[in-house]
Amino acid sequence: MKASKKMKELLNRAIAREMQVSVQYMWQHVLWSGVKGFAVKDELKKIAIVEMKHAEQIAERLSYMGERPTTKPEPINIGESLKEMISIDVKDEEGAIHLYKEIIAFARKEGDEVTAKLFSDILAEEEDHHDFFSSLLEDM
Repeated sequence: MKASKKMKELLNRAIAREMQVSVQYMWQHVLWSGVKGFAVKDELKKIAIVEMKHAEQIAERLSYMGERPTTKPEPINIGESLKEMISIDVKDEEGAIHLYKEIIAFARKEGDEVTAKLFSDILAEEEDHHDFFSSLLEDM
């Protein structure tokens, strides 16, 4: 499939972001402690795995387009306190939502409905993650 340079760059940005949060959430899962940490650490692990699956799906799409997927994640920021961790996670999910809406619009502009659908599906999960982290932050 022929895709524009910009589309390939956007998909590589998405892969780097997905790898970043996958590692970030997994390490937060490992490092969380106390009652609040115990209550949500398994959910963090589940979300980390979902994020890695997103990276895989996007990488497969990018490879189909003839581009090599990046192996470099965005900078990983775990945070120190539980509140700081969740605040970082909320912002990262907001960034993903913004980026994925941009990718969906650009894919449709290029007539690439498969990429638009892939990111529409991923976007729905990212919005769920944002809701989860935002709800946690309200209780801190």
